[in-house]
Amino acid sequence: MGAMAGSTLPSLGRVRLTDLIAADGLLSDRYKYAVSTLSQSLARYYAAIIEVPAGDDVMLRCVIDSARMYFHQRPYPGPEMIHTGDPQEWDKTSGYFTDPQIWQETFDYRPGQTPIEPGSGAELPPAGLADLFSLLGKAARDILDAIGCSLELRSFCFTDLLDNAPLRNGEVSTSVLSLCCHGRSTLQGGHHETITIGQEQSQMTIFGDHEPQVDKSLLTLVRSDKPGLQIRDMQGRWLLVDGDLGPQDILLYPGLALYQATAGYISPALHRTNVGNLQGNIYGRCSLAFKLMPRASAILHCSAMTAAGHGVGGPFQQPISVHDFMQRIHPMDQLISRHGYMNFPFPVPSDGSMKTALKRKKQIPRSKPLAPSKRLRLEAQRVLKERVQEIADRKGIKLRFCGLRECEEQHIPSLDSPCGVVRTEIGWPPGVPFVHPHDLPNKAKLAFLEAYEPGWTASQDMELGLIESGQAHTHAHAY
Repeated sequence: MGAMAGSTLPSLGRVRLTDLIAADGLLSDRYKYAVSTLSQSLARYYAAIIEVPAGDDVMLRCVIDSARMYFHQRPYPGPEMIHTGDPQEWDKTSGYFTDPQIWQETFDYRPGQTPIEPGSGAELPPAGLADLFSLLGKAARDILDAIGCSLELRSFCFTDLLDNAPLRNGEVSTSVLSLCCHGRSTLQGGHHETITIGQEQSQMTIFGDHEPQVDKSLLTLVRSDKPGLQIRDMQGRWLLVDGDLGPQDILLYPGLALYQATAGYISPALHRTNVGNLQGNIYGRCSLAFKLMPRASAILHCSAMTAAGHGVGGPFQQPISVHDFMQRIHPMDQLISRHGYMNFPFPVPSDGSMKTALKRKKQIPRSKPLAPSKRLRLEAQRVLKERVQEIADRKGIKLRFCGLRECEEQHIPSLDSPCGVVRTEIGWPPGVPFVHPHDLPNKAKLAFLEAYEPGWTASQDMELGLIESGQAHTHAHAY
């Protein structure tokens, strides 16, 4: 099964939550180190480990234990408990529901909607949900601000996307605390299926989600009682990310809403759950997940990224309401990854877990060469960071890129264009639109690379031939 087995334990960045809490005044070395470790772990593995303060781990353990007993005492669910997955209900799920096809039971706690005290004839929900929701909600907001700091955004720039804290009278939280149980024996028996780990059927049968999932949240914090969560890294490998968590550790990964709000600079995690070792287990695998969601009436926009000088193009230029965003289908193969040129304002930690991660990464050979077009894009991103940004910093210029079409049609032909002075100052190649190299056509990328690294084209003859051949093939079939 190779990489599909997800047996590799990556050296995720491990950060104390207390080190990520911002304070007024100058940046402390501890905060710089924590933000740098967090940023680079998200860039390489799309996940990081957060260590909560001593004492908070007791609450995590108590809620998971309570959830385990809650699911264990439930009979096999009837058809009225089956979750339909209606995208219109993304901010309304509450209480118990199930999806027997993937052997998953869920209890969603949503403040303002989910009762925490049993009413007439109502069952007793798992204990400690309100306290844990408050604890993880505060943690997620602190982590979100730290991610904004790593991108050099203004403090609290994402606050307009979030629910009031605390909620006002009559408000219902869009963020949710989900308790899940995978593979409980009662549910397995009701489904009348067995787990087969054959070579041909393994991927479909040992994973609770038939298709890998990506959350639509801003951030997700996860803790489970058994290992099994796998995340696909930037090299396409499935990595087991919760196999060595300590009692105070919770797992963090970003979602699609943060990807949209940061113009693709923070990529979402593609994840799945391994339930192949749960056959006959009476309790299954219990986990909790706090999802920090944008409020339904908010607008996802990239104005903070633009103000910080980051390139914003393509699908990120137009603001979109959160409600509409949640209804959209987001194919993972169409997501734009910008990890090749994430600019961390803090130095790389010289020791600790990230040093081990970098060493391990260098030792792992690529099993498959990059496609020529992807190689070209990564090279352009590298040159932007290593050459162009250095020139701009030396001259005190803040790079603010244009839109591709606007620059092609209006700025390039004009003698007095908004970007004309900057292009001249940094030696931008003539005729190439002043947009982020990621968004340039391949031909313009070549001109950009040749301008800042003379001789680059000659050293890449074979790959350039493949690119040109592919472009000619495309043109020949465009009837």
